[in-house]
Parts: sequence; C-alpha cells; structure tokens
Amino acid sequence: MTQPTAYHGRPFAPAPGAATPELRVARLHTHARRLTWSALVLVAVAGAVGLFTGHVPEPFEEWMLWAAAGVLILLLVVIPFLRWLAHTYTITTRRVVEQSGLIGRRRKEILHARGYTIAERRGPLQRMFGAGTLTLSNGVDAPLRMVNIPSVRLVHEVLADQVEVSQILAHRDSHSIPIVDDDR
Repeated sequence: MTQPTAYHGRPFAPAPGAATPELRVARLHTHARRLTWSALVLVAVAGAVGLFTGHVPEPFEEWMLWAAAGVLILLLVVIPFLRWLAHTYTITTRRVVEQSGLIGRRRKEILHARGYTIAERRGPLQRMFGAGTLTLSNGVDAPLRMVNIPSVRLVHEVLADQVEVSQILAHRDSHSIPIVDDDR
C-alpha cells in the first residue's frame, strides 16, 4: 500500500533548508460599501447638471454650473475613490502588508513566522455584508488592524493557516539535518 504524496490542491512543501519563495495569497481593499455615498453624489450631480443645463437662473452662467459640478465630483467622488483604491492589504506566504497613502506611502507589515493572535470584530452592518475588522497582534509590535475587510471569515482562516504553515516550516528548518557532500 502506498501513501499519498500530497493533499489534492495543496502545494508541495520545500525541501528542508531550501529557500521558500514568497507568493502572494491575496490582495484586499476595504469593503466597497464605503463608496456608496460617492456613487449617490455622482448620480445626484449628474441629474442636477442635466436638469439645469439650458435653464440656469439669470445671474449665473452655464460654465459656473459645470465648474461647480466638476469641483463636487472631484472632492466627493474622485478623491474618496482614490483613497479607497490606495489602501491595500496584501497577504503573502511570509507576511501581511498594509499600504496606504495617495502622495506619501505608509507601509506596515507583520510576519507569519513570528506568530500572532487574530481578533475578529463584526458590527451589525458588517455582519450584513460579510465584512469585519481583524486585529493582528504579536505582543511586541503595534497591532495591525485590517479594517472593514470583505469575507472576513475566509481571510481569518487564511491567516491562521499561513501562521501555522510558516511556524511548521521554521521549526522544521531549525531542526533539519545538514546535508553533507559525499564527494570529498
């Protein structure tokens, strides 16, 4: 009787002492419901511009209507969208990285091999949308808060699996038998 070589769908573990490549597991943004107000503003401004074009009251001119619409869309639609787009959480096989900032980039990371606790918090509205907040704390560094993450249960499970695999590989590599070259 033969033993299975690996579980179906799981990658092979690297040889002891071999360098493990860092692979991206997931890249996340906060839940997109944050952009609901921006979408409503866009629809309202487009409707108002369509309604008032050609019917602008006397002291105003057409270009004033279009300029006001452009400023509103820039401030209330484009900038919030860019801020949402610029804030990412990346989960790799070695670490979790939070990056944010439009002009000045801010980066924070926590390694799986060091181990950390995962605290999950979900409010009523977050539960409705399947979102939540995860707090990763290793007891040494400042905790990394993954705020308003979609599919929070799945992300929680992935993070727990990555910590477990990283610690198993680190333990195995620290206790591995050195390879001796027989050609001497």
